[in-house]
Parts: sequence; structure tokens; C-alpha cells
Amino acid sequence: MFMHAAEIWQAFPDLAAGAVTVEGAYAGAASLDGLHAQAAARLAAGPEGEFPEIQAWRRAFTKLGLKPTQYRCASEALLRRVRQSGTIPALHPLIDLCNAVSLATALPVAVFDLTQIGGSLTVRFARGDERFEAFSGELETPPAGEVIFADAAGNAHARRWCNRQGRRAAVGPATTRALIVVEALHADAARDIQTALTQLTERLGPQAHQPMRLTAQNPLYRF
Repeated sequence: MFMHAAEIWQAFPDLAAGAVTVEGAYAGAASLDGLHAQAAARLAAGPEGEFPEIQAWRRAFTKLGLKPTQYRCASEALLRRVRQSGTIPALHPLIDLCNAVSLATALPVAVFDLTQIGGSLTVRFARGDERFEAFSGELETPPAGEVIFADAAGNAHARRWCNRQGRRAAVGPATTRALIVVEALHADAARDIQTALTQLTERLGPQAHQPMRLTAQNPLYRF
């Protein structure tokens, strides 16, 4: 199962989230041009730092003691890269889809290989004894109080909430079952979470299973 811990909902009452499971290896048949066009149109109107979606995450990071221009949420990092270089590299069809939806909605979209998750996955405050494997292979220990995506085996799969994912559950050619998580904190968060879930499920087709919006009253997603 996936959930946000009660302490996260209490600390961030404006949080809205959504999840969907992807069954089978995703080959990426759907065009992403429309999603990239949405992102380009928004960036043409102003920099990503002015987007309400991004400003809300900056406030959250500041509340967590993080300098928001040093540690950016995933969607801000993607938008910034597109604004500066015009594009982002293709990595894997499922990652590319999640990145495109993230760009179009300005919301962080995380994706995890479920076969590499040790039991349940929870967004919670770190205890200080979890293990995070960076893409470099370096093992890190997030400090107590940092928001992480942690499984039941004590592995951290994302650090600083939606700033940085790890290698252990990264999607790759062998991935046949994945979990996508979308999160938002701004005023229209619930509406935009639903938009992101729709964009994902339309392109995933029959491989999308159990898309669901999550709230403090209904926080549990079973995969």
C-alpha cells in the first residue's frame, strides 16, 4: 500500500495527492507533444518561479528548513531545465510520460518500480536510520525529520520529499509494475491532481489501474 503519514497531512493541510498503478511494461505509444506544448505555453507567459504550484512547494521546503532555490521540487527542476535548454532527455517511456505530465501541470510526478519496494511505501518524516541509494551508487542516510518516501524495509526511495529520487526503485527496461504518485499544495491542488491523473490514464490506456485521489480522510492507496 501507499500513503502519506498522518503527520504529513497535519503539517501540510493543503496537500492533495493522487496515485495510479501501471501493470505491464509500458512501451510509450502515446504522443507527448500536447503535454510539452502546454508546458511551453505556460513558460512563454512567465518563469516557473511565478507559478502558484511551484510557489507552494517553495513555501513547504522553507517550512522544512530547506533553501528552496538550492533544493527544488521535481517539477520546478524540470520546468527550469526546459526553460534554459528547451528540452529534456528521453530516459524510459514511462519516465518520459511522467515528466511530460509534470511539465504540463507543474506538479511533481514520481514513479517507482513496485518490485523494488519493500512492502508498503509511505511519505513520512525520517527517523534517521533509513538507507537511500543515490544514482551514483553512494549510500546516504537522510537525517531525522527530513520528508522521505520510505518502504517497510527501511529504504528511502526519495529524499527531501519530491526533490530527489533514488536508484533502488528507479524504473528501467525490466520494470513490469510501477506506482505513479502526484502531489500538490497550491489552492487548486485537488482539481489539478485529477487533471494529472486523467492525463496519465488516458495515455497509459488499459495498463492504468486504480487511479485514485488521496486526502487526509482517505489517505490509503492499495497496490
